[in-house]
Amino acid sequence: MSAAEGTWTWRRTWAQSTAHPGRLALATALLLVSFAGLWVLYQVQPLPMSDIAVYRAEGEAAATGGDLYGFTVTKWALPATYPPFAALLFIPTTWVSLGTLKVVCVLVNAALLALLIHLSCKAAGLRRAAHTAPVLLAATALGLWLEPVFQTFVFGQVNLALTCLVLWDLSRPDGARFKGFATGIAAGIKLTPALFAVYLLVTGRVKAACTALAGFLFSVLVGWLVLPEASIEFWTRRMFETGRVGKVWIVDNQSLQGLITRVLHQPEPGLLWMVPALLAAAAGLWAARRVCLRRGLDGWGVLCTAVTALLVSPISWSHHWVWCVPLLAALAARTRRDPWRRALLAAVTLAFTARTMWIVPHTGDLDLRIPWWQQPFASAYPLLGLALLAAVFWWTRRPPVAPGGGGLPSPRTARQPAASRSPAV
Repeated sequence: MSAAEGTWTWRRTWAQSTAHPGRLALATALLLVSFAGLWVLYQVQPLPMSDIAVYRAEGEAAATGGDLYGFTVTKWALPATYPPFAALLFIPTTWVSLGTLKVVCVLVNAALLALLIHLSCKAAGLRRAAHTAPVLLAATALGLWLEPVFQTFVFGQVNLALTCLVLWDLSRPDGARFKGFATGIAAGIKLTPALFAVYLLVTGRVKAACTALAGFLFSVLVGWLVLPEASIEFWTRRMFETGRVGKVWIVDNQSLQGLITRVLHQPEPGLLWMVPALLAAAAGLWAARRVCLRRGLDGWGVLCTAVTALLVSPISWSHHWVWCVPLLAALAARTRRDPWRRALLAAVTLAFTARTMWIVPHTGDLDLRIPWWQQPFASAYPLLGLALLAAVFWWTRRPPVAPGGGGLPSPRTARQPAASRSPAV
């Protein structure tokens, strides 16, 4: 985007936001009501925000030279599970009390949700929505109640920050300076974003993939220089101990492994999970490559990669599925007044709002005894992810439409003029 285009965009943003003060006031009121509802829930059932307590303990261990992977905090005895580089980033959380930190966490996540909606709309080609304050405020108010987003607030998680980082980085034009580096940094904080580097590689963007690798290695190097013992411990032992993260069979885990363990009623599925996971990884990356190269929809390729990462990760808690926000924006951009597509958008929105995994009996070890007819409710997100990949396969089975006949543009590059750049999604 040129400087002139950026100036025009923000001037247009201000004009659109102030042209209808009634809409702006209504959207602001809706946002206040939404967060008032969150506050009422907090009064009835205080938000545990247990993960922010873990982050703070990690930051304290990094700052004082404590045993980063030897402590547990909260009544659930939660340990540190992130690489040492993440612990260094958490050091500022020790500068305030835990109570203050929880308030700050809610406010920061609210701002990150608005930013994610903005980035998602831009990536989906919804430029006007991305730069209109009433739309962003109203979408933030409603987006708070999507189950993955709400759970991110409940636990004080960093999912929104990492999703914004990756989506911003990969939505930039090909050839943009240091494209991929931020994705590598995200992988250095939480390992699953590393799959996006593979996506860049299989779609022929070798430079960006290498830049992502450089970002990841940079995070590893910084962690090793500051916390050498913890780095050796994590990269040789802790990263393989998935049991530290939690029990794979509980309904909280919305990964492919979680689905399989609950269907088979086996807490350790072994190869019965590994083989489907490898097949899903290959199929997901293939779908991402096809939709990017055949249809020119890089944004849909990114979404397929995100879903693939969530499926094949040993544990994907429900709040990891905050990628539902850019997914819904991408679906909304393609409704085109088509009632079937609108129905699909409504169905996917309902799936991410209904909280069906919390409705089925799951106290104690009931997760392993869920009857067959309740399994779809217990594993809504992985089933939806598999359906998405299958739909992309079906959609891209046909050759692309010839230019001039309604075909979709190729992924934009940094060398293209601003006027000819196409949306990423």
